[in-house]
Amino acid sequence: MKPVEIYTSPLCGFCHSAKRLLNEKGVSFAEVDVLAHPERKAEMIQRANGGRTVPQIFVGETHVGGCDELYALERAGKLDALLAA
Repeated sequence: MKPVEIYTSPLCGFCHSAKRLLNEKGVSFAEVDVLAHPERKAEMIQRANGGRTVPQIFVGETHVGGCDELYALERAGKLDALLAA
């Protein structure tokens, strides 16, 4: 399984929702709390091609996007293949 990294904030409902989906699927992930580590926000923005909102989700080197994009992949049946590839 590819490594999953998610940039989050503890105040973000979309972050909690994205993490819930990953947990339900049994996917382990590395979480970067940009509120606790504001120095990492510039890294997130660069990796996300300018994306400034959280969550920003990466599967391997692939930038998934945010919570909506993660759930769209799941609904389309493409998330498992992305995680496994």
